[in-house]
Amino acid sequence: MAKLTKDELLAQFEEMTLIELAEFVSAFEEKFDVTAAAAAPVVVAGGAAGGAAEAAEEKDEFDVILTAAGDKKIQVIKVVRELTSLGLKEAKDLVDGTPKPVLEKVAKDAAEKAAEALKGAGASVEVK
Repeated sequence: MAKLTKDELLAQFEEMTLIELAEFVSAFEEKFDVTAAAAAPVVVAGGAAGGAAEAAEEKDEFDVILTAAGDKKIQVIKVVRELTSLGLKEAKDLVDGTPKPVLEKVAKDAAEKAAEALKGAGASVEVK
């Protein structure tokens, strides 16, 4: 029988359901007369973390898109200038030409803060 590499083993574990993985851990404990109490959560968490990491990799950059300036256009222009390095004319053009992205490929927390600031100024915003 060919020896499996660590990556091949991990690939096999990724395909298992949690029930199958728990049964495997039990069989492993019986076969080698060990207790995997500390190792089992690491294996399970590793599988869960792998899925979470894939989800995070899929969406770790967000765009803040200004969809409408609202009634307080001047306030929105000020906030756009604070969030970006745009000058007054560029910020005004961005606000006038909605829908347009204000920030692109930023972290989730930065996108949420920017969206809150723009909403506070009266703008309509989407985070994608």
